[in-house]
Formats: sequence, structure tokens, C-alpha cells
Amino acid sequence: MKAVLCKSFGPPDSLVVEDVPSPSVGPGEVRVAVHACGVNFPDTLIIQNEYQFKPPLPFTPGGEVAGEVVEVGAEVTRVKRGDRVIAMVGWGGFAEEIVVTPDRTMPIPKGMDFVTAAGFTMTYGTSYYALKQRALLRPAETLLVLGAAGGVGLAAVELGRVMGARVIAAAGTDEKLEICKQYGADATINYTTESLKDQVKALTDGRGADVIYDPVGGDVFDQAIRCINWNGRLLVIGFASGRIPELPVNLALLKGCAVVGVFWGAFTAREPAENAENLAELGRWYEARTIKPHVCKTFSLERVGDALTAIERREALGKIVLVTGRS
Repeated sequence: MKAVLCKSFGPPDSLVVEDVPSPSVGPGEVRVAVHACGVNFPDTLIIQNEYQFKPPLPFTPGGEVAGEVVEVGAEVTRVKRGDRVIAMVGWGGFAEEIVVTPDRTMPIPKGMDFVTAAGFTMTYGTSYYALKQRALLRPAETLLVLGAAGGVGLAAVELGRVMGARVIAAAGTDEKLEICKQYGADATINYTTESLKDQVKALTDGRGADVIYDPVGGDVFDQAIRCINWNGRLLVIGFASGRIPELPVNLALLKGCAVVGVFWGAFTAREPAENAENLAELGRWYEARTIKPHVCKTFSLERVGDALTAIERREALGKIVLVTGRS
């Protein structure tokens, strides 16, 4: 089978695609024929040894896949051959096959194709956990989404609308803001040409945003903490800007706000029942056409470097997905 390999830590163009032996299936495991693989910002970090998880070299990156179960090991009853599944794997997903335990899989929602499924779980799972469990977002509150056109950002815009919030989308280009409007943003801010702080204050009659969703960090975090409402919650999702900001804690005191960390991967391990409930609800919303994930580009495995470079350059509108020959 073909697989993307990280043989030494480095940029996306250092990855190679090679033929490798198919992994063997042991008791309690299943083999999934991968049709598509979601591409996420953590993938750009893990190949440079800059992520929380540090697999030994050589390894295959890729944390979420969609495909079909083609082999079932002994003692497996939860899934069967022919099942269409999403698998969350941490790494190993950029390949034509992967072996996982059944508890790391979920059925693909009815009517969802493999490409959409490969980009569904991490972005929507992260954003729903952030807004529901961490922010306790309430109807009629104002939600400010930074990096709003990226994978998790666009999911947050859409879910904020579904949960009844007034959504302000902030991004770096007018093209990105246009898709945010299509996904339910009530107002938009281009933070490369406008003052984020001033515009948020103007849009909220001086109060500021009740919830701020920040996967960007850096300079926009510095501005965002200054335009948060009393009792506001600033959600720390990640640092796509490349700079981890420092918080002047006097601002948290003066504004009576909370800065809340969001680590969806840890949530899935520590609170699996709650995570499963979230994913089930997201699946029902998809089946009811309440939400509609957006995939802007697909790449073959051989073009993995281009896909990851597009993520690094923040060119994605929604999701980017790798496809195998099975798609």
C-alpha cells in the first residue's frame, strides 16, 4: 500500500510517499481501507516535532480518515466488514490502509460521502465542544470567531448560528469573509484592514463579545482580549499565527472574563460519553441538513506537501482533504 512517511522532522516538502507493507490486524482491531484523510493544522506541527504528541520516526501523519472496514480481528463485535466509518487515529492516516481499535471509529452519517466525512469530526467536534462545554454559549449571546474561514473557524461560525448566537466572523481577506456570510455570520471584520477591537465595540454598542473563539493567537489575541464583554469567555483553540500570546492578567481581572483552554483530544479520552453524545448530535444535524461541512480542495497522497503548505499559509476555506485511489 502507499503511505506518506515523515522520515526526518521538517517542512511539508520533506515528506515522501512510498510503498509499505499493509499493517497486520490483531485481536480487537479492524483494518480500514482509507478513501480520504482530513488535513489539519496539527499535522503541520507533528511533522516538525512541535506538537504535544511525538511519534517515533519514521511515521505517517494524518489524524482523521474516512473509509470502509475490510477486515475484522478476533473478538470484534462493534463493527463489521463493509461498514463505512470515520476513524480518529492521532497519526497514521495519510495512507491507503490503517489498523485501529473499534472504539476509535464512528459510523459515517447517512448521506455523507467519504471526502466530507474525512474533514468532519475534528473540526466540528472541536468547535462544538468549545462552544457547548467550555463556553456554555447561550442563545442571543455575541460570538466572535477569529480565523473564521478555516476548518475549525467555519465550523464555529455555523454552529454558533445553529445554537442561536449572534455571530461576528473575523478573517484576513474579503474572500474568506464572504464564505463566512454564507455559513451564517451576522457581521464580518477584516482584521488586516480594520481594527478588530474598534469594530467589535462598534458592533456590540461598546459591550464587547460574550464569547471569543480563537484558533489564531498572536496579534489578534492581543486585540481580542481588549474587546471582550463582562463575564466573557475567550476560548484558546490554537496558534495558527505561529506566536503563542502572553496574557496581561490585569485585563482578565478588570474585564471579569475567563480565558478557557480547549483541548478536544483530551476531552475525547477523559469524557468519552460526552464526546460521543456531541458527535451523535452533529451527525443528526448533518442528516437533517442543519449543518453542511465545506471542503474547498482535495489533493492526492502524492501532493501531501501542497496540502500541508496550504494549511500553513492559511489558504483553506473550510477543509482540505487528501484522497486515495479508492475515492
